[in-house]
Amino acid sequence: MTSAAAELPGATTIDERAVRRIAARAATEVAGVEPDVQVSAQVVGAGATLHVRLPIRYPMPVARVTSECRAHLIARTEELTGMTVPRVDIEVSAMVPDPPQRRVR
Repeated sequence: MTSAAAELPGATTIDERAVRRIAARAATEVAGVEPDVQVSAQVVGAGATLHVRLPIRYPMPVARVTSECRAHLIARTEELTGMTVPRVDIEVSAMVPDPPQRRVR
């Protein structure tokens, strides 16, 4: 018995721009990552390599946040695009401090 998907002709291609947007959104799902994430993607065949510029909230531990972000980016990008992600390079672009708390007198 064959599946219906195997019988359909054609191929689906996903543009690098779509991969960049998916990865940028996925990165902001990780605790400690600020919203101004920048991603570049290189798509070759059924795989995508990501380079991510990541602003991290200070004083979050950088190693933990980048490790969690890398794993999350691989999982979410593969889940949403069907592409393998063999490599994710992360550059910490900023350490963003918490906004000062206002004191009420």
